[in-house]
Amino acid sequence: MHSTLIVARMEPGADADVAALFNDFDATRMPHLMGTRRRQLFSFRGLYFHLQDFDQDNGGRLIEEAKSDPRFVRISEDLKPFIAPYDPATWRSPADAMAARFYSWEAPA
Repeated sequence: MHSTLIVARMEPGADADVAALFNDFDATRMPHLMGTRRRQLFSFRGLYFHLQDFDQDNGGRLIEEAKSDPRFVRISEDLKPFIAPYDPATWRSPADAMAARFYSWEAPA
């Protein structure tokens, strides 16, 4: 499994609004089209963490293909009142907000 973690800033108290937007989004075919197996959202002191798990690392190809889908465009716009880039000066796409994994461990089978 491959995971990505997006870090951004979130408006205080926006948890329920953001969760509702993703609940509606995840009820569509979009997660399947992007190869998403699991999505988890976390908040901590004004920060937003979006952990997304995929069956495999496809180099972001499926997400790039999905970015022009109206559902993807819509959720991106709908999230704007609640989610802001961690560093607006360097943000151009979600890739600019992805944390770099520097350690991983799994329990033996």
